[in-house]
Amino acid sequence: MLQRLSSACLLRPEDVSPSDDFLEVVGTFNPGVVQVGNDVVLLVRVAERPRERREGHTPLPRYESGGELAIDWVCNDDIVSDDPRVVRSKATGLARLTFISHLLVVRSSADGAIAANAGPRLLPRTEYETFGIEDPRITRIGGRFYFTYVAVSSHGAATALASTSDFKSFERHGIVFPPENKDVVLFPERIDGDYVAFHRPNPATHFSAPEMWLARSADLIHWSRHEPFHWGAGAWETERIGGGAPPVKTPGGWLEIYHGTRKAPDEPGVGVYSAGALLLDLEDPQRVIARSHEPIITPEAEFEREGFVPDVVFPTGLVVRDEKAMIYYGAADAHVGVVEFAWESLLAALE
Repeated sequence: MLQRLSSACLLRPEDVSPSDDFLEVVGTFNPGVVQVGNDVVLLVRVAERPRERREGHTPLPRYESGGELAIDWVCNDDIVSDDPRVVRSKATGLARLTFISHLLVVRSSADGAIAANAGPRLLPRTEYETFGIEDPRITRIGGRFYFTYVAVSSHGAATALASTSDFKSFERHGIVFPPENKDVVLFPERIDGDYVAFHRPNPATHFSAPEMWLARSADLIHWSRHEPFHWGAGAWETERIGGGAPPVKTPGGWLEIYHGTRKAPDEPGVGVYSAGALLLDLEDPQRVIARSHEPIITPEAEFEREGFVPDVVFPTGLVVRDEKAMIYYGAADAHVGVVEFAWESLLAALE
């Protein structure tokens, strides 16, 4: 296991005010991350659920198209629970989330101070966001910050694109990968004339081990030339794998911090989420040059092991500064964590 120089819990649910008086915050996690000047800007996923309780019923929040909050009360006898996040209708088999998410701008200064409630929020608004917006990844391209995020609705979990120049106002660019597709991560520059992205198709029928895919685009909106490039190879990444932090260019290749999970077939819950690293060819990022055969981060600290969903480390951002690598991640679907490694030791962990 790669030796941590330090690790810390940066943000907890109690640090953030709810977006509506009818809701309570249950998770602050999976932040998109980018360094802007001396500050690190985090676009944090904030998960909320209704405060009200009614005996024998479960409240399921959603947003109407246009941005109005609504709560559907369903009888507990009519649903089954897949995990703490999802219930499923006995009559139709269709799923609903028990919470709803939006994005909050949080700034972390060089001295470690966090401005948790000062930034603007990006709330669900469109037809494809009625069950929430989740898990942003931020990439600086030219003079603008582009971020992908998961748009969840009755149509499924799709990936949308938005951008900003100042993290005060945002422009939505619409759906770029249809359901079911998550973990879309943009490269910071064109390769051979094309924009490049990781993505993770999530098929209903699993004919293979979990896979990460690459796609290319001329305009960041229309994507094609889809190809798988990495399969779960270690025991820790047999259930799911997907892109984490936007890749960082190094002299030896593109460094990608990604996530993987392990779960026995009869094991309840979602399994254990850990983080690994890949080094990809600079000219042909489909070619894996090296990888960490063991995870570089696994759930160890209490805030990583206990939360809304236990035993989760979900990397979403990487900042390299002063010969150190700071990996930002969601912990236990409840907290924002950051772990610091020596830059050279992180690269040395790749084989």
